[in-house]
Amino acid sequence: MLCHWGRSDPWNAFCPYRFLRVKQRYWKMLRAGGVLKLVAVLSAFFVAIFLAFQLLDIKEDFNIGSIFARSMPEEVAPTVPSRYKCGLSKACPAGHFSFKIASGAASVVGPKICLEDNILMSGVKNNVGRGINIVLVNGETGALIKTDFYDMWAGDVAPFIKFLKEIPDGTVVMMATFDDPATKLNEEARKLISELGSSVVNSLKFRDNWIFVGGKGIKTKTPFEQHIKNSADTNKYEGWPEVLEMEGCIPQRRD
Repeated sequence: MLCHWGRSDPWNAFCPYRFLRVKQRYWKMLRAGGVLKLVAVLSAFFVAIFLAFQLLDIKEDFNIGSIFARSMPEEVAPTVPSRYKCGLSKACPAGHFSFKIASGAASVVGPKICLEDNILMSGVKNNVGRGINIVLVNGETGALIKTDFYDMWAGDVAPFIKFLKEIPDGTVVMMATFDDPATKLNEEARKLISELGSSVVNSLKFRDNWIFVGGKGIKTKTPFEQHIKNSADTNKYEGWPEVLEMEGCIPQRRD
């Protein structure tokens, strides 16, 4: 039976050809709706990802800013490095005298002796000389008593021995060599220096370098003493050993 395609014909609703066309249109609508739904879902997905990354960027910027804010040091006024008496590496405790001492360099640069930030002997002060340079300091107050030097190459040891014998008890004695300290240094002079606390004066020889801090009336050997031998194998200068330097804190004498 043929279908009538007039709109007013009641058989049109049951016409198989009509039904097929309706079905095709229906599936086309379903497919079109599915595509739209898929597009909508994908759009929503990408929008969600975009928003998530935006939030992460904001949070990351905030966190990095917070880290830098925490890690940035607070502005403080520039500090001047501490300077200790006589240029020591650290301050001496209460009841001690700061000192620094250096031997001479060959026969060119004289020794230097500093106590409580006061240069007591040096080439600049023009009160040093060849041989043994010596400083006497009051062991209670740190006040300077006397400075002198004794030529142990061409001089006479007798004045030096007399000087050593007259040192009063309780005196801090500081010595530094320049050029040659030992040629005229006899046994009596060495014994007197040993009694001031020296451990190496008996082995002091021609052009050795030696620095020493002891005291009259000391009961033990001093810890403040350095000695380097004149040796062609180790000399820093031609014919002389290297300069010796020493620093420390001398206990103040208390009766």
